[in-house]
Amino acid sequence: MLFRQLFDATSSTYTYLIADLASRKALLIDPVAEQAERDLTLVRHLGLTLSHVLDTHVHADHVTASGLLRQRTGATVVGGAAGASCADVHVNHGDVVRVGAVELRVLATPGHTDDSVSYLMGDRIFTGDALLIRGNGRTDLQNGSASVLYDSITRVLFALPDETLVYPAHDYKGLTVTTIGEEKRHNPRVAGRSREEFIRIMDHLGLPKPKQLDVAVPANRACGLVQPAAHAMQ
Repeated sequence: MLFRQLFDATSSTYTYLIADLASRKALLIDPVAEQAERDLTLVRHLGLTLSHVLDTHVHADHVTASGLLRQRTGATVVGGAAGASCADVHVNHGDVVRVGAVELRVLATPGHTDDSVSYLMGDRIFTGDALLIRGNGRTDLQNGSASVLYDSITRVLFALPDETLVYPAHDYKGLTVTTIGEEKRHNPRVAGRSREEFIRIMDHLGLPKPKQLDVAVPANRACGLVQPAAHAMQ
């Protein structure tokens, strides 16, 4: 198996390239529109065929490249059942996405958004914004819910083995990976916190609106293919 972690500095987004080396089939998780050429070039240089593009949720801070990559390669776009209608495959908790010999099991992890899913692959999980390194995604946008996210983290993600590697969709401090055990012990929002404490923390974050919110959300509901100018005229 091939595994690469890629980064978009503007939105602090991680994109993950995974490939089955026997079939040369590859998938991308959470690709960013501005980095589509970078990702396609890497896939070509590595002699791979892009088979699937997976989004963990409808992002509010960047525009997904999923639709563009589908146009360019014929890849299948995968998203959560409650997410963008433009996806080719809508997955639910327990579903499995197969790309060659690579298998990713879908875990429903709503709360950051109502469509958030995580993808479990062997010893690692791709958590989107549901669980970050020493943090978690905000819950005040897109039908988010602090109570629901608390359950997703503590009942679904924290039920995984402590040694499970956690690869999030973002990091803002230069960290690249954590583990379930680390987050159980050291995540300041969740570790040792009751549901009520977690909700209180989330209710008082006071975060500014994401800069790309008004463009990103409608675009991402169309797999990134809504142009800002066209959206503004509607």
